[in-house]
Amino acid sequence: MRLRTAAIIALPVAFLGYFFVYPLATILLTGLNSGDAGSAFAAVVTDPILRSVAWFTLWQAVASTVLTFAVGLPAAYVFARYSFPGRSVFRALTLVPFVLPTLAVATAMLALLGPTSPFGIDLRGTVWIILIAHVFYNLAIVIRGVGSFWEHIDPSIERAARVLGASRIRTFLEVTLPLLRPAILSAAALVFLFTFTSFGVVLVLGDLSHTTIEVEIWRQTTSFRRLDIAAALAIFQLVGVGLILFAYSRASQVRQLQLPYRPSGETLRRPRTAGERWFVGGTLAVLAVIVVIPIAVLVGKSLTTATGFGFENYTSLFTPTLGVTAPNAIGNTLRFAIPAVLIATLIGMLAAVSIAYERGRIGRVFDTMLMLPLGASAVMIGFGFLVALDEPIDLRTSVILIPIAHSLVAIPFIVRSTVPAMRSIQHRLREAAAVLGTSPAVVWREIDLPIISRAVAVGAAFAFAISVREFGATAFIVRRTSTTIPVAIFRLLGRPGSFGRAMALSVMLMGLAAIAALAVEALRGATTGDI
Repeated sequence: MRLRTAAIIALPVAFLGYFFVYPLATILLTGLNSGDAGSAFAAVVTDPILRSVAWFTLWQAVASTVLTFAVGLPAAYVFARYSFPGRSVFRALTLVPFVLPTLAVATAMLALLGPTSPFGIDLRGTVWIILIAHVFYNLAIVIRGVGSFWEHIDPSIERAARVLGASRIRTFLEVTLPLLRPAILSAAALVFLFTFTSFGVVLVLGDLSHTTIEVEIWRQTTSFRRLDIAAALAIFQLVGVGLILFAYSRASQVRQLQLPYRPSGETLRRPRTAGERWFVGGTLAVLAVIVVIPIAVLVGKSLTTATGFGFENYTSLFTPTLGVTAPNAIGNTLRFAIPAVLIATLIGMLAAVSIAYERGRIGRVFDTMLMLPLGASAVMIGFGFLVALDEPIDLRTSVILIPIAHSLVAIPFIVRSTVPAMRSIQHRLREAAAVLGTSPAVVWREIDLPIISRAVAVGAAFAFAISVREFGATAFIVRRTSTTIPVAIFRLLGRPGSFGRAMALSVMLMGLAAIAALAVEALRGATTGDI
């Protein structure tokens, strides 16, 4: 088993080692060698401003994660247990915010909750506008990550608890919640990482008192030219993220349960009572307010022109703008997203298999390593690609670096979606197949793969969303002839008089995300059999 695990883990380790660890280590060492490394670390620890940045980064990430689950868990339950008209469309709509560039989200939040708010609420410069933006941005992780797992839990387990006299709340706390714990831990880890390393949202919506470590790394690099301070901050960020992820990995391995699950199509039903109908309707109404209003603001801004409302911002995108047209940007985005998803799926599934089969320290360490790209600074990774990847083959001018950079961030989504499902497969299924003389490869193809296929599809949907919206690392390695939609939006936002066109391109990106999400909903299907 150990030899087989080592063979499976070899490709993911080599991929992450060369394309993540090596470039990041190179740029960190370069930054520390550019100044006094000891004083840089001392400044991070003793400077009150940098300490306040670290504290704000931590507590706002915790608060954002809690608020996202407070809104997302009821929605995940509704999608996991109830069938209603428009369910697939609504689920697809929840993925749209996750694919938006952070600059577009921040701009929409300013329009909603800034000085020109239609509701008369000005939260500009407060932490609340940042928290609301993070909830809007990360809801899809909870709804899809937890909801897809919840769909397969046999409802008869919960019904048995109710028959024995347990209330709905007690049934949830003592029966359902323990079963959901693997998916909740996975989703919580992802939401925490995205909010802990938040860059674009905090850069636009925050101020000097509301700054994350990621924003401070960018500021120290671009404004103060202190690569040593930026490198020290990046190391502290990686160490903190690594410790948190290692604790998560231990918790997730200790608490795995193997239970009979049902195909998702068998667990859905129509709301029967008035209370159920009110709960489903109220949850969807809250979700619509949180998701639809910011999207509507973006659409409204994309249609606003100097002479009123019209489609001039859209039509102008079909003529060369900053060296790229909308069709070219969309084509480039898809050209990079498709191989990024394929790479992430291959590496992620191999990694998930090794983590699920290896329950010891090796599995925990590798699980933590796979999540580190989400906690690393995009600024440092982008610089690292340009500085380090010149040998044995010079890849610095190759467009292959773009899907590779995207896949680094997408791999954790494949792993986090797949590992809980794989660990929930009952050993008796594999043992029965082995007794009948079935080879491990056939067992994987006939038992494991059909069961985890939907979880992999969910991870692939997130990987696609990550790829089409990724900006941080792409900005450093993209060429003008390979401009993606997020990079084009950033260039338009920095050009006077092009704000409306930037919003129009953001709406096009939203449409692309919605089409992809609907395709996943249409093709995912229901798995069969026990898990």
